[in-house]
Amino acid sequence: MKLHMPPRTFIKMSMLVAVLVATAYGATQLSAPPKGDARVAKAVARLMEESHISHHKIDDGIAKKFLERYLKELDPRKLYLTKADVELLRTKSTQLDDLIKAGDVAFAFQTYQLYAKRLNERIAKVQQLIDQEHDFTVDEDMVVDFKDLDWSTPEELDDRWRKQIKYDLLVLKLGDSQSESVEDGLDLPKSKKDEEKPAKTLADAKKRLHKRYANIATMTDQMEPDQVLEMYLTALTTTFDPHSSYMSLSTLEEFQIAMKLKLQGIGAALRVTDGYTVVAEIVPGGAADADGRLKEGDKIIGVGQGEEGEIVDVVEMKLSKVVKLIRGPKGTVVRLQVKTAEDSSIHIYDLTRQVIELKSSRVRGEIIDSGERIDGRRKKIGVINIPSFYRDFDGAQNGTANFSSTVADVKKVLSDFFNQGGVDAIVVDLRNNGGGALVEAIEVSGLFIDYGPVVQVKSGRGQVEKYEDEEPGVVYSGPLVVLTNRLSASASEIFAGVIKDYHRGVIIGDSTTHGKGTVQSVRPVSTEPFRLKNPDPTDGALKVTIQKFYRVNGDSTQNRGVNADVVLPSLIDHFDIGESFLDNALEFDRVEAADYTTTSAVTPEILSTLRERSKKRVAADEEFQRDQREIERYRKRKDRKTVTLNEAKMRKEREEGKADAEARKKKEGDSKKDSSRYGKKEIFPDKHYNREVLSVTLDYIDLLLKNRTAKVQ
Repeated sequence: MKLHMPPRTFIKMSMLVAVLVATAYGATQLSAPPKGDARVAKAVARLMEESHISHHKIDDGIAKKFLERYLKELDPRKLYLTKADVELLRTKSTQLDDLIKAGDVAFAFQTYQLYAKRLNERIAKVQQLIDQEHDFTVDEDMVVDFKDLDWSTPEELDDRWRKQIKYDLLVLKLGDSQSESVEDGLDLPKSKKDEEKPAKTLADAKKRLHKRYANIATMTDQMEPDQVLEMYLTALTTTFDPHSSYMSLSTLEEFQIAMKLKLQGIGAALRVTDGYTVVAEIVPGGAADADGRLKEGDKIIGVGQGEEGEIVDVVEMKLSKVVKLIRGPKGTVVRLQVKTAEDSSIHIYDLTRQVIELKSSRVRGEIIDSGERIDGRRKKIGVINIPSFYRDFDGAQNGTANFSSTVADVKKVLSDFFNQGGVDAIVVDLRNNGGGALVEAIEVSGLFIDYGPVVQVKSGRGQVEKYEDEEPGVVYSGPLVVLTNRLSASASEIFAGVIKDYHRGVIIGDSTTHGKGTVQSVRPVSTEPFRLKNPDPTDGALKVTIQKFYRVNGDSTQNRGVNADVVLPSLIDHFDIGESFLDNALEFDRVEAADYTTTSAVTPEILSTLRERSKKRVAADEEFQRDQREIERYRKRKDRKTVTLNEAKMRKEREEGKADAEARKKKEGDSKKDSSRYGKKEIFPDKHYNREVLSVTLDYIDLLLKNRTAKVQ
């Protein structure tokens, strides 16, 4: 199974970050690894040395980086472990390579136990610190750039935490958002309804903060052994490159759901607020939707299995554990104890689980009449949104009818366009598409180019193989625009690179894409090294980087990405997002260009004209002007190493962008459909950025028509 998976830094499935909870386990019970972890560790170490593209051995150099990665995963802001703790742990660093190859992972659990002990000690002090008097008129700052910050002594930590609590209280007074969200276990973006209102009083802010840090301690104590092992082994794999990782069984299940776009559950999006599991949305067509009793805003306070199963209290339980309890095989019953949002009455709902298709994560398309958005410029523009390059590999292998496939869904959208009389141009929206299956990226590319190479792949032995679109002809041959941003990664970059190199269409968006040019393979961790058929998945799987891919022009997308032809102002374009910002990222390089034939659909003259026209429109647009002011404010904040703890100064900083934010909210409206993940969400909302994309597309249509007319004459 070859994949171009989303970068771990920004496109994470919830189970990669939200560990499963089992209250039977506490931090004090994690001092020793469970049975079976030794064979998993040995297998992962062996597979990394054998399969990773670098073929690097796990040696003392890797071991030192391994420890630092694990410490960073545990305590990224260096707020709990002390300098003395870390110095003691570092004395063991050069032994970790030998220990991991021998299957000895006791160090992982001992270190986690030390971390949990320090965290609980610190949280106890923090709860006292919250209730102390804080002077918000004092002119002092708090360090927010932790990269170069050394580990601290206990006394230094006391002062850092004094400032941290002061900052937390200030932020709560001025308004903040603290909500964790999951859609039956998959990430649900926070919507405006989740935003936490400013605390009414300082006492209210302190009450909220007490609750927040109590939850942190509870979640730490509820860490399961398999999640500690996953964190530890992934710390090892990411010393090779940032995209290799070990997946525990629960994480592997989440990965399979993301590729198949199916899960078995009740069809409800959930989030955690103040220790309660709250229904964020009901998935159309799911069991909860058909039943009709469960409503948005309801709190799930207990879960039972079967029609007579005991109800388990889930208040204060970690969201991923609640999700695990609610999910189950199709046709089985789950009992939910619910506190309703309407009147806080308590009810028990019996729901029969069913297969839920994650339709919002599938390809979707619509035809936009540009004249309804841009005066005097009426064309039919087809927009195709591709959230990821998904593929149900099991369904494909087993010959399952209508298995989940990106290329099949894109074909359906194109067919719908043709059945509606055709379109004048197509915009393929790849924004936030973090990648997926290699075969899907190749086949989708083949719908838009005649024939020829799509991507080149180099193995760890240096052999270069070309993957071709072997079918002559195209499904769509008209004007094409591809929309990308910094979160367009991996398989998205293959598609964007093909369109750019063949001069097949125009790339619009951020200055460049993410820059992930590596190929991963997901391999079950089996106790039998050569057991390739039906391996036992209970030991999890290793996602390991085995190849690098290259555009047909010979360039790798690694670190550099695919540059846009027309760049539009975007705040995300200024974030530290991309392969070049990741630790241990592989280097950019080139291979020999493939033999391919470009089209005449994009010329330097066309691109120059498109850029010039777009630049003039953007400069005159008041909403893009607001974007530019927001970008400038962000760049100033980004360069700061500290933040103020003076209330008047912080309030003034927040007020600077308030007028622009309120003006934009009034202009666009606070529409629920823009934040929904499901069928109600617009594919291409009528906003200034999208209108400019349409304007560039219309310019492109005009220029192509003008060129063809000139050739005929």
